[in-house]
Amino acid sequence: MADYKTYEQKMRFYKSAGWQAIRQQALVRDNYECQECKRQGKVYTDHHDPDKRKRLDVDHIKEIEHHPELALELDNLQVLCVWHHNEKHGRFSKKENKWDDEKW
Repeated sequence: MADYKTYEQKMRFYKSAGWQAIRQQALVRDNYECQECKRQGKVYTDHHDPDKRKRLDVDHIKEIEHHPELALELDNLQVLCVWHHNEKHGRFSKKENKWDDEKW
């Protein structure tokens, strides 16, 4: 069983043929739609964003750092838009009030 704790180990995994193949299967299975948007009654596909950057991610439901045995399991994958993927992983930082003033 592989270890995915360092950045280099993760990048090696995400560039592997095995990951590329299972990632494509997840995209097809989920019809190239964000599953979290879908749960909220919305539809978001890779055609909704006018710029040419990556718009959909394939997410590990149970993270590979803690469950490396599930890294290539289709049932452990879901398609998410970049926004929902970042939200799931807490990648949005809240702006702090640098003045700490009381609001009136």
